[in-house]
Amino acid sequence: MESADDGERIDRFLAARAGVSRGEARRALDRGGVYLDDTRCKIASKPVHTGQRVAIVLEESGRVQAPPPAALVVLHEDALVLAVSKAAGVPSQATLTGDVGTLPWLVAKHLGRKIAEVATVHRLDRDTSGVVIFGKTPAATSALARAFREGTAHKEYLAVVAGTLEGSGRVDGPLAPVAGRRGSFEVREGGTPAVTRWEAFAHGEGATAVRLFPETGRTHQLRVHLAHLGHPIVGDARYGGPRRAGSIEPPRMLLHARALELPHPGGGSLRVEAPFPADLDAALALLSGRSLESLRGTGRGLG
Repeated sequence: MESADDGERIDRFLAARAGVSRGEARRALDRGGVYLDDTRCKIASKPVHTGQRVAIVLEESGRVQAPPPAALVVLHEDALVLAVSKAAGVPSQATLTGDVGTLPWLVAKHLGRKIAEVATVHRLDRDTSGVVIFGKTPAATSALARAFREGTAHKEYLAVVAGTLEGSGRVDGPLAPVAGRRGSFEVREGGTPAVTRWEAFAHGEGATAVRLFPETGRTHQLRVHLAHLGHPIVGDARYGGPRRAGSIEPPRMLLHARALELPHPGGGSLRVEAPFPADLDAALALLSGRSLESLRGTGRGLG
């Protein structure tokens, strides 16, 4: 395990690294399918430490086999770049159970390459859906990484949050780790600078649909900033989001990377949009009371 996970509860560690939900991790622990340094572990709160070995045996945990890998949805492809729509639930990196089914594995399979030849430029949380871009050559990958590093990659997200959030605004809230909660962050003075612009555009069911324009790219930035506003994302249990809002009861947190615009490594600019997944589609229809096609045309761009 990595040093960044030192001291984390084993159920949270498995949820973050093993490609399973926290509920599945707890069931695996209860059923004796988790081993810590070759010893069966059934205590969800057991801390794990650097240098320890953690294994989850799916057959013993009640899952006979992992679900089949999701299909890769290609949004744009040319000689230099590949942009795809990541499905919610697909890990952006390798997990304790291996590479199969992760986004790099799906991309490697599509390109006919080894997974080690797929370089990740940016990532989405496991339960976040939407646009992810890859370079197909080392030079293209470097150019894309530079765009993210220098702030010339502009991103737009959509989220459904709890409560009624009106108008628009800007959150300038530095992020810092939460003491005693590995992998969680909070707005705190002295933290890493983080800025998000937001714009509410539909209400109903005790929830609000919001466009988000991150000006920085910190881990969990949008989730923490929305929770800081008092409006956590529906389905985001880590940051206080409710499981449901009125008739909206999604299977995951409702956060979607809708669009990405950045300089193309070959010159000019590239804009890619990911279609709304079914769960977000359904939630937006309940909130808006109008067609989703009309919602698609109301964006203000990514500037």
